[in-house]
Amino acid sequence: MGKLIKFVYSLVAYVVFLVSFLYAIGFVGNFIVPKSIDSGVEGSILMAILINSGLLGIFAVQHSVMARPGFKKWWTKFIPQTVERATYVLVASLLLLLMFWQWRPMTQIIWDVQNGTAVLALQILFWFGWGLVLLSTFLIDHFDLFGLRQTYIDLKKTEYTPPKFRVTLLYKIIRHPIMLGFIIAF
Repeated sequence: MGKLIKFVYSLVAYVVFLVSFLYAIGFVGNFIVPKSIDSGVEGSILMAILINSGLLGIFAVQHSVMARPGFKKWWTKFIPQTVERATYVLVASLLLLLMFWQWRPMTQIIWDVQNGTAVLALQILFWFGWGLVLLSTFLIDHFDLFGLRQTYIDLKKTEYTPPKFRVTLLYKIIRHPIMLGFIIAF
């Protein structure tokens, strides 16, 4: 695989990530996107729970398995090391898009907020959570995290060295600010 092709591949993976990330905001927030968390054909609650749990499970397994050093060592026998991270991002993003597409609505009302101030507070928390996710990726090297830095360095014909993890800002007080952001947003 040529260096330019690897770089273009990582760019495509990044664009697919951006699409899935932006779609996730609309999906969870129930706005703009054609299919959101509460839309779709109603079915039995049991089927919705089984299908949605399966979709979440597939995403979780992919995240766990592909992140393991043993898997990476095996996987890079088939794909170049420089695109390993971009491939991880691409597969995760495609699984998210699959989840959005196949998600089954569960229409039972769990909670309903009517107070305008409380609605505004929840909306602020929603956007704060997504902002925290995005900010946290830049605190640890956004472009390395999503596989672009690796292929860019390869394209420049210099040796890749992983960035040193620096415990700065949010990472000084929170072990995983990206995950906290997702929890707040959801």
